[in-house]
Amino acid sequence: MQNYEMMVIFTPVLSEEGFKTAQKKYVDFIKANGGEIVHDNPWGLKSLAYPIQKKTTGLYWVLEYLAPSDINEKLKIQLLRDEQVLRQMVVKLDKYAVEYNLKKRSGVSTGIEKAVEG
Repeated sequence: MQNYEMMVIFTPVLSEEGFKTAQKKYVDFIKANGGEIVHDNPWGLKSLAYPIQKKTTGLYWVLEYLAPSDINEKLKIQLLRDEQVLRQMVVKLDKYAVEYNLKKRSGVSTGIEKAVEG
């Protein structure tokens, strides 16, 4: 099982309930294919850097999960077929990224705060 992080930008016309339903669909898909959810982080409505399909905002959602490597191709097909998805990206996390995410979630200093402030 590998660690992955997926970011999805959904269309901004979704209601709060529609946004949650879309998230649940992909969480259920990952679990049904032998995956395990590590962390679910809906960011909500954010501005896009450039218009996508004439939309300037999108509903962002970040999901960290453990899964067998063959699940990602199936997941990508599902995301590409979904008309509610504007953009999607899945990244394999190395041990350092997993450790960083864990520290960030638990509130432990990650070491980059000083660089950002300075």
